[in-house]
Amino acid sequence: MIIDSPVFATETDALLKLFANQPAGPELDPYESLLLDRLELPDPDLAGTADLRTRPRDLRIELPGRTLEARVYHPVQSSGPTPVVLWLHGGGFIGGHLRDIEYATSRIAAEGNVVVVSLNYRLAPENPYPAGLDDAYETLTWIREHSAELKGDGRIAVGGQSAGAALAAGACLVARDNGTPPPDHQILCYPCLDLDQDTASYRLFDGTFLSIAPGRWSSAQYFPAGELPASAVPLRAQNLDGLPPALILAAGQDPLRDDARQYAERLDARLVEYADTMHAFLNFPAVLSAGRHAVELIGAHLREVF
Repeated sequence: MIIDSPVFATETDALLKLFANQPAGPELDPYESLLLDRLELPDPDLAGTADLRTRPRDLRIELPGRTLEARVYHPVQSSGPTPVVLWLHGGGFIGGHLRDIEYATSRIAAEGNVVVVSLNYRLAPENPYPAGLDDAYETLTWIREHSAELKGDGRIAVGGQSAGAALAAGACLVARDNGTPPPDHQILCYPCLDLDQDTASYRLFDGTFLSIAPGRWSSAQYFPAGELPASAVPLRAQNLDGLPPALILAAGQDPLRDDARQYAERLDARLVEYADTMHAFLNFPAVLSAGRHAVELIGAHLREVF
């Protein structure tokens, strides 16, 4: 399914122009630049704000050897237990924060009538693979064990954006291969599911907000050298049998567009592609109507699934 609107291209071009016209910062090495980026707060004029139909609360999730920060969004209108959705932000496995995506996570909770647990998983280079994947998988287990505390009804979904979608997909593979209960559903928004892809979308759109060119610094910080397991690059999995059904969102002007398309072909999946839209469009709902539409679609999809 392709969703198109005359405004998608206009809004995307305007946002990309805004980013291109920002003044250049000081010359820094990549890690110094990353540390500064992690401190930058989201601009509500781009990122929007949290939905007032939810009751957010901060939570510390205790896992073996570490404590993770999360923010939980409870829909105000819900009077009883609901499904719980673990949500994982994007950021190339090295950046991103739950505060960047509060519009999406809170509104998914309100529109989907679900509890959303938005997780700050560990990031590279301080914590390379499989740290983020371990956090996603073990947090799913934690959610199962604390379902009543979260006001959950026992049903669980996992979702995320870009690198977070890769972790969500990888956690489903780990659950299947470990023989532990997988989530009931997965939601993968413009997922990064392979490394050094040579796809049509890479050749057409690399550098449009995002580059996935081989040898990039960010990938080298997260991925180990040598052969990668399918949990790191889910598109390389020999089979996808036994995985939960999925909603997969793609962006038409995204170098990762074909990752979404290829994965959807192999899964029990509903693929929705937003034409003329860039990668990470859910992060900018205040200026990208595709982002607002997608969040509403995810909420409606969850109501239908659950």
